[in-house]
Amino acid sequence: MTAVNIPAGSAELGGELVLPPAAAGVVLFAHGSGSSRFSPRNTFVAKVLQRRGIGTLLFDLLTSTEDQDYARRFDIDLLTQRLLAATDWLQTNPETRALKIGYFGASTGAAAALQASAERKAVVAAVVSRGGRPNLAGEPALGQVAAPTLLIVGGADYGVIELNEQAFAMMNCKKQLSLVPGATHLFEEPGTLEQAAQLAADWFARYLCNQKEGGA
Repeated sequence: MTAVNIPAGSAELGGELVLPPAAAGVVLFAHGSGSSRFSPRNTFVAKVLQRRGIGTLLFDLLTSTEDQDYARRFDIDLLTQRLLAATDWLQTNPETRALKIGYFGASTGAAAALQASAERKAVVAAVVSRGGRPNLAGEPALGQVAAPTLLIVGGADYGVIELNEQAFAMMNCKKQLSLVPGATHLFEEPGTLEQAAQLAADWFARYLCNQKEGGA
């Protein structure tokens, strides 16, 4: 693991980059409101991806000062710009500039991931949303997403399921909506986060690394 600092305008965002040997792709994690690069759920998913040979970049979308402002946590445009800054950093970093890029977004971070992928059609190869609010990306951005996109929702996350279905209908890319049975919004039920992580790993392996499901 390598600690990194990502410039984003006047801000500097701390992050952690992990690149398994011979990685063909790297996934940027866009965490949800009130979370950070230390999110235990995102860290868990990142380790599953790393075991599949996929690189990961977990980073803070907001500085510690910015995160004190509750409204900023829901400023999707700002979160999108931060994700784009991290994408630019990956494309100039010698270790990662040749790798395919994917986004993994949770909660509000999913909306930022979709907005950013709509802006960088030629760069982003795959997107996964876990318990996300893709509807917050807005209909114009959702209609412009080109990257293959997987929306993972808890089967008991009532209300959010419907919001994901609405966003799904607005998307024109290769797409899939997967419900994890019995899971609520944070996937805290036994085995549900593991299921979500496996779905994400299979999606990224397919579109970043050209692996089949369950491949090594």
